[in-house]
Amino acid sequence: METLDFGRSFFTFSIDLDKKPPKTISAKPRYPSNWPRVVLEATLQLTHLKTKKRTDYILSASCKAENVAEPKGLWMSPNADCCFVASKDEFMVIKSWARRGTGVKLWPPGQGVQPERNPGWVKDSWPSLSIDPHKVDGDLLKTPDEVVEATFANRPLVARMEYDDGGYHVRIDHPVKTINVNAKYHYFQTDTGPLLLPDFTPKRVKAAKLQIETLDLAFEAYNSPTWAEFVINVPTKVGPDLEVDHYSKFRRIDRMKNSMIALR
Repeated sequence: METLDFGRSFFTFSIDLDKKPPKTISAKPRYPSNWPRVVLEATLQLTHLKTKKRTDYILSASCKAENVAEPKGLWMSPNADCCFVASKDEFMVIKSWARRGTGVKLWPPGQGVQPERNPGWVKDSWPSLSIDPHKVDGDLLKTPDEVVEATFANRPLVARMEYDDGGYHVRIDHPVKTINVNAKYHYFQTDTGPLLLPDFTPKRVKAAKLQIETLDLAFEAYNSPTWAEFVINVPTKVGPDLEVDHYSKFRRIDRMKNSMIALR
């Protein structure tokens, strides 16, 4: 069956000050144009159950806030962890500083303070965007013993999770980076991420101006073909006046179809 080789799947976009004013950067760049390329962490397909309209999203690997092409001082301070969520039409830049509300401003001046989640339309911010998943053949592993065998053979694994929620069929594909296996007791359990998990609760959907805003970063764990548990990255209070972005919210999804695929 067909799956993705995530290590060879990429997301590339451009920033060009001569074509579009930037809405996602923290400082004036040395050169007016740049093309960042980032490997993919996960993909998400949302298919509307009635209209069958499908939207494909990607999650990029994380990077750190940087000054590009400078002779020194490449790391921005205060520094942020940064990743990108995108479809062909929407994007969202997710940044995490040491604490929420750090107050780093957007560049050019006048755009205000940079939010932790910065969504928008691709056409308004990036002159170009390319999503290039590398498709390969894989073998569907049908039993725990087959998963154990593929793990000990050091075959790359991809997990596929499917369920219905909020009027959509949800499909999440992601590489299995961490997995527990046991040949004696015939079990496995994943512990891997990050991935994109949609939140279709009425409050969240109502607050979102773009569909991409309903998506959260999460890690998954499962040892069953029919359910999984997730830990979700959310604002988390750790002191009287201190919030951080942390994986602290838990969610279990039942009536799920979990598949494990080994790359050939």
